[in-house]
Amino acid sequence: MATIDVGAPAPDFTLTGDDGHPISLSAQAGHKVVLYFYPKAGTEGCTLEAHDFNRLRDEFAAANTVVIGISADPDKAIARFRTKNGLAFPLAGDTEHKVLTAYGVWAEKSMYGRSFWGVVRTTLLIDTDGRIARIWPKVKVAGHAEEVLAAAKAL
Repeated sequence: MATIDVGAPAPDFTLTGDDGHPISLSAQAGHKVVLYFYPKAGTEGCTLEAHDFNRLRDEFAAANTVVIGISADPDKAIARFRTKNGLAFPLAGDTEHKVLTAYGVWAEKSMYGRSFWGVVRTTLLIDTDGRIARIWPKVKVAGHAEEVLAAAKAL
């Protein structure tokens, strides 16, 4: 599994977004970027996290910050999730786990004594030069979007 460090260049990627159009990190040049990796569209924690980021979308925009959510879900699932929740920021699915692996968030997990591979809920803040400014590993949803917004404003 790859590890990412603060100050390192963020790995570029291109994924198909929930609207069928490509989403790439390099296309966000000149903006700060919040990449938040979430385990599964439609689950309670992922829905709450998406709503929190969406609620603060105008404040992120005012801070010159783009929010992008990435999971291992297929395109149709993330499109339904975005539409159902009225999300105003793009989501992308990485079913091949290439971006998830590059960012070190695709890992072996366990629940109820069962091991499986999945996304570790993680958020990264990338500066306008494409370098990782901050990492939040193993995110707890409550208050997280506000903390990320404060960091984006301070950057």
